[in-house]
Amino acid sequence: MSVHDRGGGTRCSRRQFIGAAAGLTALALLPGGRARAAAGGAGLRIQRLAWAGVRLQLPQASLFIDPLIDPDAWGAALKDRLIPVNDASAEAYVAVTHTHPDHFDAKAVAQALAQGGTLAYPAGTSPLPLPPRARVRPSALWEPQLLGDYTATPVPASDGYGDTQVSWVVSAGGRRIFHGGDTLWHGYWWRIGRQFGPFDAAFLPVNGARFGWRKPVSGQPGVLTPEQAVAAATILGARRVVPIHYGVSRSEEYVEVDDPIGRLRAAARDREVRIHALAPGEWLDWDD
Repeated sequence: MSVHDRGGGTRCSRRQFIGAAAGLTALALLPGGRARAAAGGAGLRIQRLAWAGVRLQLPQASLFIDPLIDPDAWGAALKDRLIPVNDASAEAYVAVTHTHPDHFDAKAVAQALAQGGTLAYPAGTSPLPLPPRARVRPSALWEPQLLGDYTATPVPASDGYGDTQVSWVVSAGGRRIFHGGDTLWHGYWWRIGRQFGPFDAAFLPVNGARFGWRKPVSGQPGVLTPEQAVAAATILGARRVVPIHYGVSRSEEYVEVDDPIGRLRAAARDREVRIHALAPGEWLDWDD
């Protein structure tokens, strides 16, 4: 595939185009690897939503990753406060890591994109139903998606059921973050860290859940454990971990590790990574 202007101008390969896009992102980095503030000093604010959801807010734009507002997704098993997403900026985007209903919540996507906007999702999946006014952006691995002032790149993840899943690397407002959906451990951490790190924050699942509804039962975690999340953050070069994807109880077929946040803090004690546990609705204090 090639990319060229409509007037028959300079032609380049897809590989060259992707490389150029990545290079533009890299230009925003100072020699020490710290992202330079966006023009005009407008920074990125991040709010934790329920379960695995986060909101990345710029002054004139909103990007939601895996927003969840549907109480039927987990029922009474999830105690998180469900944070509405109906106050998105006029320029609105949603990115999902995969199409399981606790990560692609059609109600949340419809609410966030009620006035229009773009839904980015892993190529090869079919999130349905789609909001009537939304534009869709199936996104191939490693290909940067330019979503207004956000650059969101899908990178490899590993799904506990073997379904298609990505993680998202997002740069905006002088910050770079990693969102890990509900991935389990895999071997791409080093490549992602080399290509995109360091990160200001990594939003990582930490509940180490074991599933009972897939037979025969493996007895192995299908989501990152707290210790694995700290190891992943270290490899990625993340300054801080914001734990997500924990808090389900009284489910016989989905069993989390005990005290995931306590175990996360213990694992990080001798590492150069800070733990910022946020309740749904709280905003991240960068505290740099």
